[in-house]
Amino acid sequence: MGRPSGAGQGADLLAWEQALQASGLPLLGLEGPKGRPRLAMGPPVPAGMSAERELLDLWLTRRLTVDVVRVAIVPHVSEGYELVDLHDVWLGEPPLPAQVAAGEYRATLGIDAPSGPELESAAGRLLESATLPRERAKGRGIVRYDLRPLVEAVAVAEPGPPVILRIRTRFDPQLGTGRPAEVMAALEALLGRPIPVADVVRERLVLAGDP
Repeated sequence: MGRPSGAGQGADLLAWEQALQASGLPLLGLEGPKGRPRLAMGPPVPAGMSAERELLDLWLTRRLTVDVVRVAIVPHVSEGYELVDLHDVWLGEPPLPAQVAAGEYRATLGIDAPSGPELESAAGRLLESATLPRERAKGRGIVRYDLRPLVEAVAVAEPGPPVILRIRTRFDPQLGTGRPAEVMAALEALLGRPIPVADVVRERLVLAGDP
């Protein structure tokens, strides 16, 4: 599914709950007067970021074809959202959040950004680094961690202008989540200058076993 910039996961769930309840589909979880559809989403999108091809699990009380489900849902999708695709999923699979291994992001840089070759060189140095010590505010304190194990790829997708970077970071249950903002900060440290960012989009979530 596609979702608009600035919408939080709570707003996403509410929008899809409303669309699904209006669809008339046999949804699991609607038993009783205050029932709600059983849904599961992947990791939240960072605040202020839009997203493409987000993932949402829903459960039906009986099996229907993908075409029937699509026809029922599409007329009720909220403005700013889009139903991109549907898949029939085996019920024995692990829950969606447990399957997410990485996220892919598209960063469009602003005016006065470093050139494509400069950024390509910095991205290469970042990926060659053994460690990338970073600090992150947490509550009232500071958490120190190594960003490097959470970064899978950084590359210049388009030399611009505007320059477009693609970033792939890991979701790890022990190490945490690689954030694109932290990757940009690490690139700034390597370049010794700010990198203006006009827009960042999470293009997709990568599941374990995906290419």
